[in-house]
Amino acid sequence: MDRQRAEDLLGEERERLVALLEQASVNGAVEREGANEQGDLTDSAEPFTSEEENDAIAASLQERLEAVSRAEERLRNDTYGLSVLSGAPLPDERLEADPAAELTVEELENS
Repeated sequence: MDRQRAEDLLGEERERLVALLEQASVNGAVEREGANEQGDLTDSAEPFTSEEENDAIAASLQERLEAVSRAEERLRNDTYGLSVLSGAPLPDERLEADPAAELTVEELENS
């Protein structure tokens, strides 16, 4: 994959993740605010369950953003497109589907 295409894919993925993280943050704040309001007789644990789900989603998005950062670092070091485990080349199709891919499909299946 050429460098410009890789930069474009990683930049788009970073933007998408940042927007999702911002939305998760807004959703979490709204739900936390709602949990503190007096209301009718509802399940008092419901806001906490939803809050935990939002926190898990945000943590997953943050991990993905860190993977994108590692891929950007590999791009700067001219090792982008190579498995971090074996150094084997990652097919362009794999990088198109997941620009932050770190392993070959075979390595991923065997891990």
